[in-house]
Amino acid sequence: MQDDEAEPRTKWAEDRTILANERTFVSWNGAGLGAVGVAIGFQAVFGKAQPTWMAKLVASLFLLVALVIFWSAWVQTRKTQKRLDQHDAQARSTRSFTRLTVLLTVATLATGGVLWSL
Repeated sequence: MQDDEAEPRTKWAEDRTILANERTFVSWNGAGLGAVGVAIGFQAVFGKAQPTWMAKLVASLFLLVALVIFWSAWVQTRKTQKRLDQHDAQARSTRSFTRLTVLLTVATLATGGVLWSL
């Protein structure tokens, strides 16, 4: 009797892990967007300081941190998805994670371009 119950519980645990992986990806992207916000705030507060390149450089470092966070989250999400099989849960496709990561990267790079043009 216990063996009959173990397999469905194992499959459900794997489904929960898949969903937790998606939440973790979103959480890391939130941290990356927070780094972009810090970059914008840093440039807004210290942008008038002399030399201006110093504020732009520090803001750019935060944008670089955001890019590292976005792509690290993507790599970890892909690794986890490859290890797990979905059963009852419908996981997002790896293409959707890639699309979001690329869009966040483009937006972050555009933000850097705007900050350096000020």
